[in-house]
Amino acid sequence: MKRILIIVALLIVGTVSWANVPVYVWMGWNDESNAQTLQSEFVALKSHGITGVCFNAGFDRERIAVAAAAAKRAGLEYHAWIPCMLQSGKPTEWYAVNRLGVRACYAPAYVDYYTCLDPHNPEVREWLTEQYAAVADIDGVDFVQLDYIRYVDVILARGLWDKYGLVMNEEYPPADYCYCDECTSDFKAQTGIDIRRIGDPTKVKAWAEFRQNVITSLVNKIAAAVHAHGKKISADVFPGPRSHAEWMVRQRWDKWELDAVFPMNYNDFYLKPASWVGKVTSEEVRSVKGNFPVYSGLFICRDWRTKASITDPEGWGLNPQELQDAVRRSLKAGAHGVCLFSTTSMTDEHWQALREVIQE
Repeated sequence: MKRILIIVALLIVGTVSWANVPVYVWMGWNDESNAQTLQSEFVALKSHGITGVCFNAGFDRERIAVAAAAAKRAGLEYHAWIPCMLQSGKPTEWYAVNRLGVRACYAPAYVDYYTCLDPHNPEVREWLTEQYAAVADIDGVDFVQLDYIRYVDVILARGLWDKYGLVMNEEYPPADYCYCDECTSDFKAQTGIDIRRIGDPTKVKAWAEFRQNVITSLVNKIAAAVHAHGKKISADVFPGPRSHAEWMVRQRWDKWELDAVFPMNYNDFYLKPASWVGKVTSEEVRSVKGNFPVYSGLFICRDWRTKASITDPEGWGLNPQELQDAVRRSLKAGAHGVCLFSTTSMTDEHWQALREVIQE
């Protein structure tokens, strides 16, 4: 009898935890956004079982305040989702320098908006820390969420190679940052290595680690400022970190002082099936060793019925059935919940599939 009661209790606990899976969405301010439209959107998201919104209004504090207040009225958690290293209109010396000696503000890699700052520059670090601290001081903001907290993709995800006409069997020089005077001289002071005189700097492990540590120290500096304002901090990161983030964008996010992490487990970008999400989520959960929760980021295909004819990989993503599979595998691997990119891609069929899987 006692054994039966224990089994029943475990089943009840399992059902409750599964039915209360935290689900977040990434979304942002657009031309139609105001307090009323956001209120309507947030109420609708709450009806779909959404826990919170990761909302991008940049560093615009007025917009953040409006969105955060609307989220609170709808009963949603609010993450101020803000791109970090990609900024425009800053002093020229703030921008990272690639292996060809060109600053990102003059010739950004891949796309025009990849104007990447130098995370080792003291003025950049101070400015970013001040910006995020000010956002943390806004009523209604629960989390400050770092995005693009990394270097430019020195190697793109395999699914994007054809789009940009690249074969990336080695690190791509125009996207290999940062070789400015300060970064290279500080690295030489630490290691004795003049990286500019090395034939193939990509083979120098210490040079990769130096830049990983630069990002880690910046994150932890910002985190300390956010925590000082009594708020929490999360970050959007590449998968892994060892399997992808570490060598693709210099992220060792398992060393970061976070309160939550949102790995972008976008399987189609890596030419992988939905089942891959479970495998990489398992790595991510093991990597953080319980220091903070992992929320598996999932990329949704809006035009899923015609996905086979879509040539741009950034139009791919999970169909409703694949979404269910990815959610199940993420949770089985130990994720605390999931985050969906994005609300504009979620069709009625996706919402129904999500509802079914979180109520199983």
